[in-house]
Amino acid sequence: MTKYDVMYVELSFLAHATEDRDRVLTAVRNLFPPEHAEKAKASQRTLQGEHGNPITVFEARIEEPEVAEGLLRNIGSNLPQAEKEDLLKGLELRLTKGNLYLRLDKQAAFKEKPELCLADPIRLRIKFRTSKVDEITNTVRRLGLVP
Repeated sequence: MTKYDVMYVELSFLAHATEDRDRVLTAVRNLFPPEHAEKAKASQRTLQGEHGNPITVFEARIEEPEVAEGLLRNIGSNLPQAEKEDLLKGLELRLTKGNLYLRLDKQAAFKEKPELCLADPIRLRIKFRTSKVDEITNTVRRLGLVP
């Protein structure tokens, strides 16, 4: 294996008309370690919601492996132990062809306390150099995402 086991991380998230876009962007920047926070630059496009309300879609791809792994290490260091245990138990359900899919709560990320969630999340797709479950498990353990 190369020095880095993560090839890239893709992030996608929404800012609804009722949300402050700057606060949503701050929540995402909070997921990064301070030395990499400036790498949290995302493209944006605006869609129209069901009732005509604007929804801004943000997307970013972190291709620098040291930044991608730094992001994951920072999330892992702040993720509650119970969340890490739940992630480990359901890890295989979140894996597809060498990709790990996570959803993090925007409000919790804004408070610098990331948590897993289902509704209105910050979505992460983590692409690994391997698709072997045991190797991915070892990598996410090394990065602190699971115990």
